[in-house]
Amino acid sequence: MRLRVLFRSRFAGVALLAVLGTREGFCQGYVPQPQLSQSGLPAPAEALQFLARFRQAFNSEPCYLEFDLQELPRRGDERQFHGRLWRGRGEDGPIARLSFSGQDGGEHRLLVQSGTRSALWTFDGNAAIPQQAEALFSPVLPGLEMTPFDLQMPFFYWQDVRLSAVTRIRGRPSYVFVFRPPADFNVGNSGLTAVRAYLDTEFEAPVQFEVLGKSGGVLKTWSLLDMKQVQGRWIVREVDVRNDATRDKARFIVTGVAFDPSLPTGLFEPGRLADVMGPPPADRIAHIGP
Repeated sequence: MRLRVLFRSRFAGVALLAVLGTREGFCQGYVPQPQLSQSGLPAPAEALQFLARFRQAFNSEPCYLEFDLQELPRRGDERQFHGRLWRGRGEDGPIARLSFSGQDGGEHRLLVQSGTRSALWTFDGNAAIPQQAEALFSPVLPGLEMTPFDLQMPFFYWQDVRLSAVTRIRGRPSYVFVFRPPADFNVGNSGLTAVRAYLDTEFEAPVQFEVLGKSGGVLKTWSLLDMKQVQGRWIVREVDVRNDATRDKARFIVTGVAFDPSLPTGLFEPGRLADVMGPPPADRIAHIGP
């Protein structure tokens, strides 16, 4: 599988996008794939240190992305949307501004704050509107399986977490963490009771996460499909978000990237969501093909 080959490539100065951006410097040069020889789980302190490193580095590098969003229903016609994403990191953690083209020809804008104080703002055509947690589970565009929750990934910062297993997924050794929402987190009608995340033990990067329902069944699955090397960095090129009940999917495909762009002043201020933001200079954007 392409993902396994890419993770094991010789010049693995990896940058993991995890939908919102990149993380670089997991290793220098080729590192042999580690073997999972232990019979039990790591010590709790080791697991917590692993998670602390991940939280600190997750989506830490500023970047600009151009992407396609494909709606892939099990039945019915497919649709495709185009978008742009600016990503940075502030005092409260990673933050991203997204702009989508809708079927109506209009522009849909979101401001997504991750980290310990996650937040979401949408643009109503006049101003930025702060949203409550239950809005995280509404489609970013009508009919699309991808939601702000899939972009924000607030569960990585929830404090009720345990390491449930060490396993392999797509040939990669991974820690399996189960995150449970805090009591004041409003899951609305989503049915969410926990999120199970698979983090690569070598690269400390997410490979898959599953939203779990009351019965423990999987409601939704986020999966890393493909990575590509751009300007010496590995970035995630394709991600699938699948509704496990309907089998409908959304696919996120990166088509262009600019690393460490000059971000406009106030780009991530909610009050500036009404401002039209253009892309970086064309010569700064690396276009990405299959």
